[in-house]
Amino acid sequence: MSQVNRLDAGRMNSEHIDRSSTLSFTFDGRELAAHAGDTVASALLANGVDVVGHSFKYARPRGIMAAGCEEPNAILQMGATPETQTPNVRATQQPVYEGLVCESVGRGRNFIERQQKSLTGLIGKWGGRFMPVGFYYKTFMAPQSAWLTYEKFIRAAAGLGRAPTVPDADTYDHMNRYCDVLVVGAGPAGLAAALAAGQAGARVIVCDEQEQMGGCLLDSRERPDDQPAGEWLASTLAELEAMEDVLLLPRTTANGYHDHNFVTLHERRTDHLGDRAPAGMTRQRMHRVRAQRVILATGAHERPLVFANNDLPGHLLAGAISCYIRRYGVVPGQQLVLATTNSHAYRAALDWLDAGREVAAIVDARAEPDGTLVNEARSRGIRIITGASVIECRGDDRVSEALVADIDIDGFRVTGETEAIACDTLASSGGYSPVVHLSAHTGSKPVWNDRILGFVPGETKQQLHYAGGVHGIYPLADALADGVLAGSDAAVAAGYERVSPNLPSLATVEESPQAALYHVPHTHATMRAPKQFVDPQNDVTAAGIERAIREGFESIEHVKRYTAMGFGTDQGKIGNINGMAIAARVLGQTIPETGTTVFRPNYTPVSFGAIAGRYCGAMFDPERYTAMHRWHVEHGALFENVGQWKRPWYYPGWGGARGANGEETLQEAVNRECLAVRNGVGILDASTLGKIDIQGPDAREFIGRVYTNGWEKLPVGKGRYGLMCGEDGMVMDDGVTTCLGEHHFLMTTTTGNAAQVLDWLELWHQTEWPELEVFFTSVTDHWATMTLTGPKSRELLEQLTDIDLSRDAFAFMAFREGTVAGIPARVYRISFTGELSFEINVQANYAMHVWEALFDHGEAFELTPYGTETMHVLRAEKGFIIVGQDTDATMTPEDLGMTWAIGYRKPFDWVGKRGMARVDLQRDDRKQLVGLKPLDGSEVVLPEGAQIVFDPEQQIPMTMVGHVTSSYYSATLGHGFALAVVRGGHRRKGEHVYLPQPDGSTLEAEIVSSMFYDPRGERQHV
Repeated sequence: MSQVNRLDAGRMNSEHIDRSSTLSFTFDGRELAAHAGDTVASALLANGVDVVGHSFKYARPRGIMAAGCEEPNAILQMGATPETQTPNVRATQQPVYEGLVCESVGRGRNFIERQQKSLTGLIGKWGGRFMPVGFYYKTFMAPQSAWLTYEKFIRAAAGLGRAPTVPDADTYDHMNRYCDVLVVGAGPAGLAAALAAGQAGARVIVCDEQEQMGGCLLDSRERPDDQPAGEWLASTLAELEAMEDVLLLPRTTANGYHDHNFVTLHERRTDHLGDRAPAGMTRQRMHRVRAQRVILATGAHERPLVFANNDLPGHLLAGAISCYIRRYGVVPGQQLVLATTNSHAYRAALDWLDAGREVAAIVDARAEPDGTLVNEARSRGIRIITGASVIECRGDDRVSEALVADIDIDGFRVTGETEAIACDTLASSGGYSPVVHLSAHTGSKPVWNDRILGFVPGETKQQLHYAGGVHGIYPLADALADGVLAGSDAAVAAGYERVSPNLPSLATVEESPQAALYHVPHTHATMRAPKQFVDPQNDVTAAGIERAIREGFESIEHVKRYTAMGFGTDQGKIGNINGMAIAARVLGQTIPETGTTVFRPNYTPVSFGAIAGRYCGAMFDPERYTAMHRWHVEHGALFENVGQWKRPWYYPGWGGARGANGEETLQEAVNRECLAVRNGVGILDASTLGKIDIQGPDAREFIGRVYTNGWEKLPVGKGRYGLMCGEDGMVMDDGVTTCLGEHHFLMTTTTGNAAQVLDWLELWHQTEWPELEVFFTSVTDHWATMTLTGPKSRELLEQLTDIDLSRDAFAFMAFREGTVAGIPARVYRISFTGELSFEINVQANYAMHVWEALFDHGEAFELTPYGTETMHVLRAEKGFIIVGQDTDATMTPEDLGMTWAIGYRKPFDWVGKRGMARVDLQRDDRKQLVGLKPLDGSEVVLPEGAQIVFDPEQQIPMTMVGHVTSSYYSATLGHGFALAVVRGGHRRKGEHVYLPQPDGSTLEAEIVSSMFYDPRGERQHV
C-alpha cells in the first residue's frame, strides 16, 4: 500500500522523520511502508488505514484519535514470535522499525475471530440499545451454570490483548538514581526548568514519555526569536546534553509518584530498535529515583467534544491533526471540519490548509470568537460558523459528513436548523485537561480552575513544583517563563544559587476565552440520540452516564465503576472531564461539586518485565544452600524448597537400595530412612533452622516476654522449647532456645520463619520495650547443623568428640561445647524424632569436614542420611507440630494441647496472653489438635487437607468440623496415621469421624492421641 496521505517532501519544514530511510512493517497481516521517525499511528495514517480496531463492547469500527499516550483506540499486539509478544501497546507511542509486526487487539487475528467481530459489530450497531450500561451485571446472572459459556463470548468481544504464552526472550533491569531536581516532562516548560536548574549546577534528570523531547515544540507554529520552534528546541537540548550533571531520558514515562519524592521511571530502551533487544542491552529499565525536588511539567491533554457518532474513524483531536501534519508530514484526509470551543484549536485548520487540503468549515461554539489564530483563519477565507457545534457525524467505516446546528450551551439544546457538511475528517477540541495524574498519586486532590475549565493540582506535602500546562499556564511565552521560575526555585531549595536562563522572544498570541462545552446537545434526547461516546475505549456513552445516575449511582467514583469510565489503558485521559461534566449536569450541580475520580499508579501500562527487572527465573528468589549441599547432590538427593533453602527431600537408592520395581519410590525411600533412624542411626542436615544470637543484660527478660513459657530459671547449659504467639494469641513460631551464658542465648526458629521472627523481635524491642538492653543477631549462615539421631548415635559420636556423652553427664535438653572431628563445636541434646539425638553445630566453613568424618566412622553403624520427608514422618509419630502445617492463624497453644508450654503465672504478660484470653478462644468446641488412625486398612493414608465430618449421611452442604493437617504411612507403626484439627477434639478421643472424598467415597478414622510413638519419651532420654 502506498503512503497516500504522506505530504510531499519539503511541504512542512517542521518534520521529524527521515525520508531517506524507508521501512517496512506489518499490520494485521498487511505489509506497509513507513519512514524512520514514524510511529505506527503516523505510518498507518500515511498509508490510508482508517479502521485500526473495534470497540470493547459494541465492536464498532474505531480509528486513530490522538497522537500521544491518551490514544484510546489504536491499541496493538506487538511481536513477530511467541516469545516477543507484548499486548496493549499504543500505536501512537510505538516507533516503526524494520520488520515490525503488529495487529490490532480489537480486530481478531484470524478469520473466525473477524467473523465474530463482524457479528458483534452488527449486534452493537443495531442492538446496542439493548446493551445499556450495567448490561452484563443484569443479564448474565442466570442460570449460574451458563456463566462459563457467557464468559467465552464476552471475552471474545473484548478489545484486550493476549498475554504471552511462553517466556519473554528479552531481559529487563532496574537502576537506582538520586538527583537534586527531577523534571517530568520535556516540553517547553520542562526544558526551561531543566535549563535553570542545570545552569545553577544542580544534578538534574529530565524524563519524557515521547520518542523525542520537545512536547508541543515539535509541531508548534510559533517562532522563538523569529526562528522555527525546532531550532530553539535543538539548541536547548544540545546545551542540556553538554551539562555533565544533567541526564536526559526520552522514551521514559514517570509512571508512579510515591512518598518522599520517590518516583519510578519506565524507560523503553530498545522498543524502537527491533522485536528483540540488541545483544548486551536490556529491553526496558525501571529507574527508581529519589529526588530532592520534583518539577511536574506534564502539560495538558486535549479533550474531544462528545457528540453523536463521535467514535467514527476520521474523528481526531485537533492537536493530533497538527501533530501528524507538522511532525510526520501526514495529512489524514482531504476535507476537514473543525469543531471547537477555543481559539488554540484553529491551528489544526490552518495546518490543514498549509498542507494543501480543503477546510470545509470551522464550527465554533462561541458566539464571538476572537484572537490571533481566529483572525488568520478569517483572513485565509475559511468559513467559520459561530454559536454552533457538530451535533452528529455520519458515515460507515469513516466520517462522510458532519451535522452542524446552532446550540444553547447553558440550556443544553439545539436552537437552529441542522446543516450537513461533507467531509472525510473531523477534528474536535473541547479544551484542555492538565495532566494531574502524578500529583494525585501523592494524595493531592485536584482543584477546579474556572479560567481553564479544568482541574489543576491541589495542595501537596511533597517537595514539588509545577511548570506550564499542568497548572494551567498554556501560552508558550508564559510556559517558558514559568518553567524557568520552577527550575530556579527547585535549584535554590536544593542548595544552589538562582540562575535565570535567557529566553527567546515570542510574538503575542491573543486568544478569547473558551466555551464551557463538554457534551453537545442533539435534536433527540440523550437516551434516544445516536451514541455519544465519552470513553471510546470502554464504550462509555453520555446516555450510559445519565442512566447510571438515574439508577442511583451519584458519586463520581460509583459512576466510574458502574460504567467503566476511565478504565483501560488510557485511564480517563481524554474522557474523565467530559464524563464528570455530564454527571454534574444531570445531578444539577457544578463540576467541582461533583469532583473527580482518583488517579493511581501506573500512569500508563508498564510491562511485567520492567516491574520484575532481573528478579526473574533463577534470580526471582535467592536459592540458599547449606554447607553440605555439594555432598547431597553428589549422593543423589532430591530436593524440596523450604523458604529460600534447598533441603534434601529424600535419598533414593542410598547404599544401593532398590525398590520393588527397580528404582526406589519416595515412599520406599522414606520407609527405609525411618527404620534406619528408629533401629540404628541417621543423620539430617538441619543447617537451615533459623538461629538468632541474643545477648544483653535483659536478654532473659525479653525472651520471657515473647515466649509463652517461663525463662527466668533456665540455667546456663540448658535449652527449653518455646511457643511464640502473635498479639491475637495464635501460634506463629516455635523452637528451642538455649542459655549459652547468663546474658547470652541462642534461639532457633522454623526454617521459613527465621527472618519474620527476627523482625518480630526487633519490632517489640524498638517500639514497645526500648528500655531493655538486648541485642539480636542472625547467625543462621554462621553455623552448620547436623542432627545425629537413633539408638546408635551416642556410640558413633563418641568416636569423634572429646565431650562426655553419657546420660548423666549430658542430659536431655542440655548443651555442651567441645570438639567434633577436631573442630570446635556446640552440641545439643535435642530431639525432633523422639530418639536419642545430638545436634552438632560447627562453623559453616568446617561443616563438610565434620560431615564426611561422621560418614567415615558411621559406615560401621550403617549411618543413613535422611531428608525432610522422613523428618516429617518421624516428628509426626511423636506428635510434634510443624508451625504452618499443623497450625494456621487460628490455633492457640491450648488448641494444640500444649498447656504445659504456657506460663500462666509469669510476672510479665507475654505477647499473645491477652489475645488468648478472649472468650471465643476459651470455647471447648474449638478446633483442637488430635491424632487420627484410619479404620479402612493398614495401607490407607488419609489425604492431607481432607475435610472431617461427624455425620457421613448429612446432606450437602455438610458441616465441616475439621481437617487433616499431616498424614503419612509409618513403616514403624505398620499403618497410616494422621494429625488433624477437630472441633472439640480433646474430649472426643475414641470417637469416629468421617472424611468424604471427591470421588464420592468416605474414609473413616478414630480420634486418638496425637502421640503415636513412645508416648512416655523413654527413647530420647536414654
